[in-house]
Amino acid sequence: MSDVARLAGVGTMTVSRFLSGSAGVTEETARRVQTAVEQLGYRPNELARAFRGQRTNSIGLILPYLYDSFFANCAHAVTTVAKEHGYSVIITTSNEDPDLEFAEAERMLQRHVDGLVLIPSRSRQSRLTRSFFGKTPVVAFDRPVQDQQFDTVLVQNTAGAHRITQHLIEHGHKRIAFLGLSRDLFTINARFLGYRRAIQDAGLQEDSFFGCVSREDTSIWLSQRLKASDAPTAVFTSNTLATRYALSSMVLMGIRIPGDLAMAGFDDFELAELTSPSLTVVRQPAQEMGRVATNLLLDRISRGELPVTGNRIVLPVEIVLRRSCGCKLKTPAVIH
Repeated sequence: MSDVARLAGVGTMTVSRFLSGSAGVTEETARRVQTAVEQLGYRPNELARAFRGQRTNSIGLILPYLYDSFFANCAHAVTTVAKEHGYSVIITTSNEDPDLEFAEAERMLQRHVDGLVLIPSRSRQSRLTRSFFGKTPVVAFDRPVQDQQFDTVLVQNTAGAHRITQHLIEHGHKRIAFLGLSRDLFTINARFLGYRRAIQDAGLQEDSFFGCVSREDTSIWLSQRLKASDAPTAVFTSNTLATRYALSSMVLMGIRIPGDLAMAGFDDFELAELTSPSLTVVRQPAQEMGRVATNLLLDRISRGELPVTGNRIVLPVEIVLRRSCGCKLKTPAVIH
């Protein structure tokens, strides 16, 4: 800053006022300072600005992992909205580990981010609290944090799972299996509750597997279960990973969909319409969820306020009917 001031022929306070916009300078002075900044390639020290109580124009984003296309879509939405408002995004992952999540959140605070958006790890084990973040605004999305002071953006997990299970029942299926990851995950548990309610309302027997952590584990379960006398005639996969593992397992096992086994999944993805057959899904608004969460965070930052009780926003889902469930459609049908 001293070099800029010397080249522009002004004082360092004038340079500081020009860069921060905290007070006006004459047009001629602004031109000289801007020219000096460009000639010297000067970049403000954001950390030093944070120490002076100024914003860093950066936000943090913590995701469970990025190899799931759903989380990648969420990240894209967050960064897009942030850039539109002049913010950069620092992205990291928790690997579904509450201790690692806590450590990464602490690193974000050490970098003096202006706020944080996150998809929490297993919510029942999360160590994140309002007091830990102090005055830094935080918005959770896709999954809630136990502390009720956080703003949260969710989707209709239970209702969507209930509706798609009902659809499979309407196709005449009486043995429908639910495939997913751990019930410790908020979304998986909420979707299972929707599935179970539809099964119970129809007087059927639930059949669930919470171990779709790899294609191998999914293949083992499917191969054993399909040999039983009460083998399922349809499966409902509760997230993108479970869908991926189940589909690849069925292809390797030579299972015909929907002839041998009907299928529906929770969450749409780019190739769902191109699989053979095309996949019936519950489509959740991944990008919209990321946009709403980021806009809510930026609003908190601009207002400089923290809620006593956080907002809880629930976005609607859609049922996208294709052919894997047994529907004989030439083009997808979307049910709102």
